[in-house]
Amino acid sequence: MRIIQLNETSRKNILADLLKRDPNNYEAYTERVTALVEEVKRRGDEALFSFTQQFDGVKLTKDTVRVTKQEIQEALSSIDQELLAVMRRSMENIRAYHEKQKQYSWFDSQPDGTILGQKVTALESVGVYVPGGKAAYPSSVLMNIIPAKVAGVKRICMVTPPSKDGSVNPVTLAAAYLAGATEVYKVGGAQAVAALAFGTESIPRVNKIVGPGNIYVALAKKAVYGHVSIDSIAGPSEITVLADETARPKFVAADLLSQAEHDELASAILVTTSPKLAQEVSEETEKFLQTLSRREIIRKSLENYGYILVVDSMEEAIETVSQIAPEHLEIVTKNPFEVMTKVRNAGAMFLGEYSSEPLGDYFAGPNHVLPTNGTAKFFSPLSVDDYIKKSSIIYYSREALAAASSDIVKFAESEQLTAHANSIRVRFQGGDA
Repeated sequence: MRIIQLNETSRKNILADLLKRDPNNYEAYTERVTALVEEVKRRGDEALFSFTQQFDGVKLTKDTVRVTKQEIQEALSSIDQELLAVMRRSMENIRAYHEKQKQYSWFDSQPDGTILGQKVTALESVGVYVPGGKAAYPSSVLMNIIPAKVAGVKRICMVTPPSKDGSVNPVTLAAAYLAGATEVYKVGGAQAVAALAFGTESIPRVNKIVGPGNIYVALAKKAVYGHVSIDSIAGPSEITVLADETARPKFVAADLLSQAEHDELASAILVTTSPKLAQEVSEETEKFLQTLSRREIIRKSLENYGYILVVDSMEEAIETVSQIAPEHLEIVTKNPFEVMTKVRNAGAMFLGEYSSEPLGDYFAGPNHVLPTNGTAKFFSPLSVDDYIKKSSIIYYSREALAAASSDIVKFAESEQLTAHANSIRVRFQGGDA
């Protein structure tokens, strides 16, 4: 990995380089995706099935698009039972963590006759996109569905691309069943997002769409936003490790490579105060690359967006990390809890040398759907909050309104909204009760 002594110029260049990975920059695909979405909106199943045959090589009908109970049972019986047990243990951790995020309705009554409050309601329906085809991502299934179940969503509709034979990966199906999906459909890509957003003859529309996908899925989610809600427009995976001289080079190198193997656009960055650690980590990555199965993808990722940044002080390291605002941040220092309090921006923070990033991907409990491309500066991890909505509650007695009426009228008239003012004034004219 390249080693850079960080200064203000190199920091700006690196941050600009990382932003090239933002899905919002892929304008060349936008027109194509928008046209596809409009076709599904206009033609429903006809377009959905046509695009599925074109892109996935699978011919679907209204009778075969939805996964059957028999297919789910076959999936459950066909996969490794030990893996099923692992998924159940992971689910317990995910559910327990997200249960602590639940919000409740509240009401505040005052002696002057006012009652104010907030009513929390789960969304009625959610669509979960899960990447598919040859690969299986059961962890993504659990992370997207379990918070929805905790929030109280009644209808959870999962879509995932079919394999060439028209089936869905059995591990993905098993995870969907365990997590509590109410429906699973064998469609993927931008056409699946459009079907969830607008509905077709076979797939009723949903209120919100969540889940990761490729650039076409990301841009489709962007295109349908406003017709439905979405979680985010996710970019490629990324990890930043903040380390000092106490970190073990082999551990740091292994963790950097764990994200670089996702794809060639993934980012892996070490920020360290130790030139010695920088050199040793670079050497360890080369050793690991001799044995790892996805070494070609990793090499491309490191060539494109892999950096080892050497800084003069821990304060500079923390500031650099906060500007990167990474999806995953590992803090491997002699005092990780103290350092954590000073970092302003990160999707998830992993503290200490035994809290490696894959722990969060699969098992610990916090959600692994995280903000990318610097959006941790203003976005949060997927949570129960993403599956609820809130309504304000307002009650005033006649006496309470009378006490506030002149203030409200004054405010309304200052904006020249005389009907607003009249709505208050009319309640206290003549003999009106």
